[in-house]
Amino acid sequence: MFKGPERFELPEGGGPLVIGVAGGSGSGKTTISSAIVEQIGRDRVALVEHDSYYREYGSLPVEERAKINFDHPDSLETELLISHLRALIDGQPIEKPVYDFTTHSRLPQTVTVNPKPTIVVDGILVFTEQELRELMDLKIYVDTDADLRVLRRLQRDIEERDRTLDSVVSQYLSTVRPMHLQFVEPSKRYADIIIPEGYNRRAVATVMGMVREYLRQG
Repeated sequence: MFKGPERFELPEGGGPLVIGVAGGSGSGKTTISSAIVEQIGRDRVALVEHDSYYREYGSLPVEERAKINFDHPDSLETELLISHLRALIDGQPIEKPVYDFTTHSRLPQTVTVNPKPTIVVDGILVFTEQELRELMDLKIYVDTDADLRVLRRLQRDIEERDRTLDSVVSQYLSTVRPMHLQFVEPSKRYADIIIPEGYNRRAVATVMGMVREYLRQG
């Protein structure tokens, strides 16, 4: 079962539909976001990941970068994300940053994201900032048990981000878990829909129906 809105309030003025997708690290939120993009169509959905907006730490020694608490809201340049999201809502393209997780630094190149009828904003902390939440028309929280999340994070960080087992476990215990309890889990109260255990077909079908209905009326 999942929590869902009794009635979906469409945004006024015929603007883009902005969907926020949050949840703990390894919860499956990226799978949900990708499903929206693929099922609605890349030509109709712009995807903006909060992970792309980590602050520039390239001037610090690599050893110091690795010590940064990347699970705290202050590690992200959310003010830039808010500015970019407003631009997309106004019909303007943005230059999304590119972040290198192996070196903990922002790369010089950017990715152009053009405005689309649907905008998906994905990240563990996208519901913690009121100004960002207020730009969203639909907020989805992916609620997955901690044991599944930590296993998924272990696999991802070791295979995709060139981390060691010890470093992933140390980071999880020192920052990931405490920050989840302090910031991510409490943000669930802002969600319009709560999806359990990652990809839930019924919940995803409900979201797709909402989006398609909005686009039909656009």
